Amino acid sequence: MGRRKSSPRRGSRSFNPRRRSNHINGRIQYWPDVADGPQLLGFAGYKAGMTHLFQIEDRKGIPEFGQEVKVAATVLETPPMLICAVRAYRESTEGLKVLSEAWMSEIPQDLNNKLKNSRKPEPALELDAILASKDKISEIRVLAATQPKLSSMEKNTPDLAEIKVGGGNIEQQVGFAKELLGKTVKASEVFKTGEVVDLAGVTRGKGFQGPVKRYGIRILQNKSRKTIRGVAAINPASPRTINPNVPRAGQMGSYHRVEVNKRILLLGSDGERVSPKGGFNRYGLIKSDYILIKGSIQGTPKRMIRIRKAVRKINYPETPPKITYINTEWKKEVIVK
Repeated sequence: MGRRKSSPRRGSRSFNPRRRSNHINGRIQYWPDVADGPQLLGFAGYKAGMTHLFQIEDRKGIPEFGQEVKVAATVLETPPMLICAVRAYRESTEGLKVLSEAWMSEIPQDLNNKLKNSRKPEPALELDAILASKDKISEIRVLAATQPKLSSMEKNTPDLAEIKVGGGNIEQQVGFAKELLGKTVKASEVFKTGEVVDLAGVTRGKGFQGPVKRYGIRILQNKSRKTIRGVAAINPASPRTINPNVPRAGQMGSYHRVEVNKRILLLGSDGERVSPKGGFNRYGLIKSDYILIKGSIQGTPKRMIRIRKAVRKINYPETPPKITYINTEWKKEVIVK
């Protein structure tokens, strides 16, 4: 007899349960530690679409080093974010708990409509209270609001994102957040070209799908009993239970995922440099600041993507890559009759 062939295990347990995300926006549950002075550790933007470019390969140790290579890239539009609140956390037996927070004095109307509460404490009094209890503070974070009205999207309601302030001591972090309160921050003030970041977002939803499309299993022979797009044997006679990694039909897509170590190829504010003629399909032209990310990322156009300082950095050059060409030609959708 020949050697029995085997296939890799279907359905990684790392992604169980495969269910819809509770919220359409990405969430970040862990922030890295940084050594440099107080700084914001994250940002947020909206996915516009994909393009391709040519760059000079700057990674040593690979055959194409020093040559011009073609790279796929994703464009994220990142309008300046408004720092609307400062929040202090304390350690407890149940994790982090809010100790105190201070809001900006004049909240914009579109953000006020989202909060549904126009009465907020005076920021000066609340910041003094935060400094008075600095011995109890474990972390300082800011609440930042996106400004989609500055982009090509139709929505005007901002999205709120909580961003940790890292580096320095608590007193320096409070002072840093106090200076930012009520002001706008650009993506170029948080990240730099060539830096490696992590991206959190929700994948494209595909609805209820069968095991062939959901797990990629083979189709059975045409004389199989009952079905050919199913699993031949789902469990043994004993014990009478179905193993969790057996491919079954169910929800596919709309999962929350975190893409790690995605390189920033370009940071800019001239949208004409990356926008195709006529704009991106289902998005439009880039009107505000943008980030060009190497490779593809999760989500559909117009979906909010959270950006975070990389937790586990890989050996990428920290210098900005040399880009020789960015495609801006109009790509007409082909309709097959």
